[in-house]
Amino acid sequence: MTTTEKHLRDLLDKRIVIIDGAMGTMIQRHKPQEADYRGDRFKSWHKDVKGNNDLLCLTQPDIIKDIHKQYLDAGADILETNTFNANAISLADYDMQSLAYEINVAAAKIAKQAVKESGKQAFVAGAIGPMNKTLSLSPNVNDPGYRAMTFDDAVAAYYEQIKGLIDGGVDVLLIETIFDTLNAKAAIFAVNKYFRDTKKEKLPLMISGTITDASGRTLSGQTLEAFYISVMHAEPISIGLNCALGATEMRPHIEELSRIANCYVSSYPNAGLPNAMGEYDETPEHMTSIVSEFAKDGWINIVGGCCGTTPDHIKAIADSMKQYEPRPHPEMVNA
Repeated sequence: MTTTEKHLRDLLDKRIVIIDGAMGTMIQRHKPQEADYRGDRFKSWHKDVKGNNDLLCLTQPDIIKDIHKQYLDAGADILETNTFNANAISLADYDMQSLAYEINVAAAKIAKQAVKESGKQAFVAGAIGPMNKTLSLSPNVNDPGYRAMTFDDAVAAYYEQIKGLIDGGVDVLLIETIFDTLNAKAAIFAVNKYFRDTKKEKLPLMISGTITDASGRTLSGQTLEAFYISVMHAEPISIGLNCALGATEMRPHIEELSRIANCYVSSYPNAGLPNAMGEYDETPEHMTSIVSEFAKDGWINIVGGCCGTTPDHIKAIADSMKQYEPRPHPEMVNA
């Protein structure tokens, strides 16, 4: 066990740990335009790049660092790198797949620098998103056997991202917003392959899935329990849920996960469900009142926010969590 992992486990046993809120929501507050995304380096890029938030790690690093600092000031113990789509497969939409490694290194360094400048104690989690292609589902309704990528394609892209994040100095790896467990398995395989190849000591691994609707299933059709069973071989330090649902809708799923999980449990829901304009209306006070019930009932170890959440949400949640004890870590059951 690394010193970092021991420190994190000690903190998780002591109190409920706060993970940050939405990066995209905060970026949009700056109203960046095409020229802002391009910066000087990509002024003549042959494709539009507006919306490529991960690219801002290279072209507008001060914006990203400032967002990290706002979350640290709000009480975040864990910062997620701005790398949700920073893999070669997702970046191919902009013909920027060759920048994947560079973006991940830069993102990790920005987050670490934000922690250093803030003078606070916090962990940087390398955010590994679900990709914009899926291994379990066909994008062609007329050809259900077709796949837009192979398992090896996904592993190679994740491996490159993981290398960049670790070279940039992250403390933790976070495979998040999992809607297709097979994609997550490719990421897990890439994590294990990286540490096997490099013989480096493993970093703690966090895993977070997403339940997409009231059926209680992932987009690829797994129940929560099936998802949990499918990824626990990775021995994550935590497993949890984020995105897709607001805290109210996430409640029964966090309760179930707390009952079955043999590791720490995380929850970082959206600020409610999106309105007709695709925006999130749930106030910090209302969201906090719901996730506080999770804590009161002893279900969670890590809590924060996803889409629509801001430093105000995270501050309200962090302040509330001080009065609650963390979910006790269950005894690991040997197979």
